[in-house]
Amino acid sequence: MADNKRAVILVSGGLDSTTVLAMARKQGFDCYTLSFDYGQRHRAELLAAERVSASLGDVEHKVVKLNLDSIGGSALTDTGIAVPEEETSGIPVTYVPARNTVFLSIALGWAEVLGADDIFIGVNAVDYSGYPDCRPAYIAAYEAMANLATRAGVEGHNLRIHAPLMDMGKGEIIRAGIALGVDYSLTVSCYQATGEGLACGRCDSCRLRRQGFVDAGVPDPTRYTAG
Repeated sequence: MADNKRAVILVSGGLDSTTVLAMARKQGFDCYTLSFDYGQRHRAELLAAERVSASLGDVEHKVVKLNLDSIGGSALTDTGIAVPEEETSGIPVTYVPARNTVFLSIALGWAEVLGADDIFIGVNAVDYSGYPDCRPAYIAAYEAMANLATRAGVEGHNLRIHAPLMDMGKGEIIRAGIALGVDYSLTVSCYQATGEGLACGRCDSCRLRRQGFVDAGVPDPTRYTAG
């Protein structure tokens, strides 16, 4: 790979996106990390995103302000909707309407400005919560659209949306990250983390994360609230 090949990495501060950042670095990309202050209730993730980006050697970390809470429709952006602490069927209320489409669109714009042909996102279709914008068909469709809708695509650049975790279980993801030197104690995954980043241990994201460390056979470094 040529030197100074750039990529935009969507980094939420959670376990999956941090692993993806480590993978992109391993592939030799200069990583420009992108996070969103979108009105989420679990804002400790923004501090975590900054921490993991710095720890894994990003070139630049950018936080874009969005107001997805102004339209609501999700337990993650509307404090009037409770975060479920029991398993549910179907698409859960923690789904944020069109979130990955919005996020990828901003990432695509920044990639064009940077002259980057590669965008990495930590979506996963194995251990996930049933979100429609985490499926292989969605990523393939978005990549096709990106190449149709941008100057870079029209001028012959092959824009790629990388989702390296798509077919991996949470335990596999954790093992891969540890092999790449990821410090998961820096990450926050909880849907209702405290301002200090303490996890509830009960929401869907916490359950998947906790089971992932069990499956990986490594100690869980997550800091949980008491009780």
